[in-house]
Amino acid sequence: MGLRVYNTLKRKKEDFKPIDGKKVKMFVCGPTVYDLSHLGHARTYVAYDVIARWLRYRGYDLFYLMNITDIDDKIIKRANEKRMDPLDLAKELEESFFKDMKSLGINSISFYARASDHISEIIDQIRRLLEKGFAYSVETGIYFDVSKFEDYGKLSHQNPEELKKHRIEPDPHKRTIQDFSLWKRRREREPSWGSPWGEGRPGWHIEDTAIAEKYLGQQYDIHGGGIDLVFPHHEAEIAQMESISGKKPMVKYWLHTGFLKVKGRKMAKSLGNFIMIQDALNNHDAETLRLFFSSTHYRSPIDFYEKRLKQTINSLESLDATLDKVRRVKKRSTRFTEEEDDLERRIEKSKKEFEEAMDDDFNTPLALTHLYGLATDVNKLLNKQRSINDRLADRLVSTFKELGGVLGILQKEEKEEELPEKLIMLIDERERARIKKDWRTADEIRKRLKGFGIILEDTEEGVRWKKK
Repeated sequence: MGLRVYNTLKRKKEDFKPIDGKKVKMFVCGPTVYDLSHLGHARTYVAYDVIARWLRYRGYDLFYLMNITDIDDKIIKRANEKRMDPLDLAKELEESFFKDMKSLGINSISFYARASDHISEIIDQIRRLLEKGFAYSVETGIYFDVSKFEDYGKLSHQNPEELKKHRIEPDPHKRTIQDFSLWKRRREREPSWGSPWGEGRPGWHIEDTAIAEKYLGQQYDIHGGGIDLVFPHHEAEIAQMESISGKKPMVKYWLHTGFLKVKGRKMAKSLGNFIMIQDALNNHDAETLRLFFSSTHYRSPIDFYEKRLKQTINSLESLDATLDKVRRVKKRSTRFTEEEDDLERRIEKSKKEFEEAMDDDFNTPLALTHLYGLATDVNKLLNKQRSINDRLADRLVSTFKELGGVLGILQKEEKEEELPEKLIMLIDERERARIKKDWRTADEIRKRLKGFGIILEDTEEGVRWKKK
């Protein structure tokens, strides 16, 4: 059937057919670097990382572009509070953002484009908008005239009367309250650049279309971001680019991630529930967070709370334990048992079901149920015959790593861990007790080892241990 995606513009799922064959161009709105990145950013960027991984898994030649907003009112305000140069603050926080992305295992982005590096492209777009009559100049800067673009509101599905209720960038000099800034004339203690309209800096929306036009062209396949960016940001982008090019649509498929809440409430520093990515990663590893996010569909809202996070930890530990068990009990054999033949067929079925789920608008929760189902079948087999054909074991491990890799989980390499000598001596002592059938001593040692976080498993090939 092929890949289908939910298009916010059409409000329905559509068959995914890129403009240029197997080549896909995707733009995702990056951060405004005025503070450290928070868990809401993590949810959004992990979701698009999974989407990018799936597109490449399906054989698409993806160019994934993300912008960095390093010129903005919030950055200037925060820099003034810290008595820093705004661009220096932005650069410092940009580096922190890159560190967060790396720590989360987000490695699918082809190119990051900084707004301050694209001033000439921004100025050129504003010039063309003025020449075509879609923009006008006032004392405070250059504004886009929303009344000249009849499709304004089509992404957020708002009519002209509804749009009049929004007060965007209050300024008594502009013609109507809906108009948005393209260029802001220089004010004291603000970064500025020369332009045909005097010293100033770009508005928020124009940087994205200028960057996208340079690297992706005037029409491209996918534009993504959080649901909160639909209006006014993405609406403004459409107005700018389609007014310049005269081509529709600017973007073929609009994708948006749902909100993230913490314990049912919107994140806010005043509520004490504002979680930075760095803090989350101090308490949980990246694979746990990625599995947590992937357990909810990217378009749905997600609630971050400890009970559900513990369930995620248990699920990931269970999958890891299954892989570890498969590696440890594989046995060289020339033939499969009947149960192993059944499991081999189950691998193919699970893989197909996983792929069908991901092709249905990147349905990661459903895809995960098939991964869990396969793990259950593996454990049933191992409970029955205690060892597994080495060829089947290797195939199982590669399948879990391949499908898990789409979500960014199950990628930890098996490492031979060394125990302290005193714990090794305890394990050996317990083995001697078992040989003598001194079960009381053996059980006491097992309990002592459990206190050290060591779990023992008695197999036909001897005792095995793992960390709790």
